[in-house]
Amino acid sequence: MRQKQELPHFHIGKSYGGNQNWMPDPWMHIGGCGALTTCDVCLDLALHHGRAELYPYDLGNLTRKDYIRFGMVMKPYLKPRNTGIKDLDTYMEGAAGYFADAGAEDISMKGISGERPYEMARDEIRSQIDAGRPVAYLMLNHREPRFDFFEWHWFLVNGYEEWDEYFYIKAVTYGSPYWLSLAELWDTGMEEKGGIVTFAF
Repeated sequence: MRQKQELPHFHIGKSYGGNQNWMPDPWMHIGGCGALTTCDVCLDLALHHGRAELYPYDLGNLTRKDYIRFGMVMKPYLKPRNTGIKDLDTYMEGAAGYFADAGAEDISMKGISGERPYEMARDEIRSQIDAGRPVAYLMLNHREPRFDFFEWHWFLVNGYEEWDEYFYIKAVTYGSPYWLSLAELWDTGMEEKGGIVTFAF
């Protein structure tokens, strides 16, 4: 039986979500993926879960200018750095700092390392999407060149499609969606693997 779930997501103009390429700040333009993934999570929770405190601008009029401003608000919490935000704990610590300052201390996070079995990641992503919540995904290195675009990168997951033994996720980054095989993405074949972060409240 084929099953497909996609969460509602915001648009800014023709962009599906925000876009890291918009950022005029050099560090955010190059290495702001962790911060901007968190911005997208916050916007989705504000728009579809009543968590307006997570977005400091006008939810009824999303603009590129405000998204850039929001990215700069998030920057101190998930600061770009030479090695990137390459572990789940650093990401969750930064995101928790923003949630606390925004008055959303009740939002909790759970990290699942890329060292854990694929089935655990699949089941957690399915559960989160079924509950209406997006997932933050970190991929570091990957042996397959077709995933080069996603290397050393944080991105949003806001959907899945499942049939037989196949499980695809809807990855969102740079203002566009991409359908990717989770089994292939998870099996990086590399020592540094990344993982996923889920949100609950």
